[in-house]
Amino acid sequence: MLVNKLHIDGVLLFGILLLLSVGVFVVFSASGQDWGLIQRHLLRICISLVVLFVVAQIPTDALKRWSPYIFAIGICSLILVLSLGDVGRGAQRWLDFGVIRFQPSELMKLAVPMAVVWFLTLKPLPPRLPSLIMALVLTLVPVLLVIMQPDLGTAILLVVSGLLAVFIAGARWRHLFILSGIVAGIAPFLWFRLHSYQQDRIITMFNPWADPMGSGYHIIQSQIAVGSAGIAGKGWLQGTQSQLEFIPERSTDFIFAVFAEEFGLIGTIVLMIIYTFVIGRCLFLAYRVQDSYARLLVGSLALTFFFYVFVNIAMVTGVLPVVGIPLPLISYGGTSMVTLMAAFGIIMSACTHKHLMR
Repeated sequence: MLVNKLHIDGVLLFGILLLLSVGVFVVFSASGQDWGLIQRHLLRICISLVVLFVVAQIPTDALKRWSPYIFAIGICSLILVLSLGDVGRGAQRWLDFGVIRFQPSELMKLAVPMAVVWFLTLKPLPPRLPSLIMALVLTLVPVLLVIMQPDLGTAILLVVSGLLAVFIAGARWRHLFILSGIVAGIAPFLWFRLHSYQQDRIITMFNPWADPMGSGYHIIQSQIAVGSAGIAGKGWLQGTQSQLEFIPERSTDFIFAVFAEEFGLIGTIVLMIIYTFVIGRCLFLAYRVQDSYARLLVGSLALTFFFYVFVNIAMVTGVLPVVGIPLPLISYGGTSMVTLMAAFGIIMSACTHKHLMR
């Protein structure tokens, strides 16, 4: 079949295209029917799909060899950002080369699980405690550099992606508790590295009404939108909170509030089914891959994608603090979408370049 020759998993691609299609309609509504923004969004989708197809052609053996070098390039880029990075919205996260504007922290979303899995598969599995501690170091070094930008949301994703790779590798529970204790011990240091507005976001989660026009405004408005939707929602383009621009960042981080308000409980359940389908397909492919590196990498990327979805929805509904994580494949954005599609390209490469278990 053509999809096999192109190293594309047709079932997974169908689920991805379904989510992207839903995203186009929601972004159109959230942007106030801005056709210019929709054109840019469609262009970014096309670029992301090209990235998926290109990455899918790269054999997993090559990705394994390149993993430490990609990680090293990412670390150097993060260090470069701290000294020469371009500042936007109060954060120093970008490298501007004139032709392109590059965010190194997005590269680390792939580089961290690739490097951790590469290191763990150098020795027999399940990994021993010294290997797990080294894997934790590989995770925390880029996390500290990202927090200094500051970018709390990406830092959390990097921690989770590294720990998920360790978990899938078969680490013993007592070793996982030790690693969790180390992370918990570092947490107070990280707390004082956060900016005051980031600390306020975490504290506000427990009582957003304490500052309804300040740090609690985002959560309150999104909760009103989600809570007023009902069973069937208010209809596409008919959401009052979104169309009257009460919801902040409604095309990016808080786009789920727009979707829930317009499509209600039924639409939300359907969206969760689609996400479950995509994640389940990725885990099924991970189960079928024979190579240890490919299996662990696909599994960690699939569970990290689940964590993306979970954190965004929990953030919008007030269960977790606002950390600036977009809803995967739905929110408007360029760099994060390219990173996600590259991850799906890696997953498809792993399941088509290797002999699969029958």
